[in-house]
Amino acid sequence: MALTTTLLSSAYLRGRCYRHKVLHPLLGPLLSDSVSKSYSSYRRPGSQPEKKMSWQDIDFSFKKGFDVLKTQLSMLKKETKDYLVGPGGHRLDQYLLEQTKVVWEFRSQEDLNKWVISSDVEIGGKSEVYLQLGRNNQAALLYGTLNTEVPRDGETQYSGYCSMRAKPPMGSFFRKKYYDWSNFNSLYLRVRGDGRPWMINIYTDPYFSHQKDDLYNYFMFTRGGPYWEEIKIPFSKFFLSSRGRIQDDQHPIWLDKVSTLGFTIGDKVDGPFQLEIDFIGLLNDRAHTEEFAYEMYEKNPRV
Repeated sequence: MALTTTLLSSAYLRGRCYRHKVLHPLLGPLLSDSVSKSYSSYRRPGSQPEKKMSWQDIDFSFKKGFDVLKTQLSMLKKETKDYLVGPGGHRLDQYLLEQTKVVWEFRSQEDLNKWVISSDVEIGGKSEVYLQLGRNNQAALLYGTLNTEVPRDGETQYSGYCSMRAKPPMGSFFRKKYYDWSNFNSLYLRVRGDGRPWMINIYTDPYFSHQKDDLYNYFMFTRGGPYWEEIKIPFSKFFLSSRGRIQDDQHPIWLDKVSTLGFTIGDKVDGPFQLEIDFIGLLNDRAHTEEFAYEMYEKNPRV
């Protein structure tokens, strides 16, 4: 009897997961929360498990489903038209001769909605971070307070960080899309900070599952004061890290599969911080010829 019950339960779970895979392209906004909760197994120490079943949070509506389908079909139509025109919707000659490109700018609330902010509150910390439009709606203002006090949960050892990250691009029917920056060699920003250092993080799509925590980092030092500064960072300067540790096996960024970009502050100095960002763009600096700034080890050297 116990064996029969186990087999029926496993068959039910497999069927439920399969239905989620089939319905997710059409009902993504309706099922995303429930699917993520059902597959999330981590809980903070001392927190109580959820007693409410995941399927009880699903707000199913035929009208909403048809609206989502209509929106996704229009996105698919635009993607097809852009693909027929050329890379990124531009003619091939324009794409090859492109020297600069603005990827993100901040002029409206819609531009801010493309970003998400987070802090050590997620692990029980006390840092605060906020994002809003700056003066005259001409920049994004990221501000808050850093607090390095470690939560008393018996597990966390370090705390004190705030971050801002762009949402990954999505294609029609909730397909993953990536930025292709292979035609450029530098990141170009216009910012105004308070003198505190920041970490710029570039996330790429991993080819293997064990690389899901890999990201590329480099430092951005703001000088403070009332004046804006333009910062150019070659992609060859970004180094590979995983879960906060710099890796021995370094390699250049896969610029053809960039997922998103983010900023992190964690300089272990308690107090307020502020960063204004006008735009984030790309630059093809033909005077920069460096391919990679760090030593790469040969895994199978010839004897």
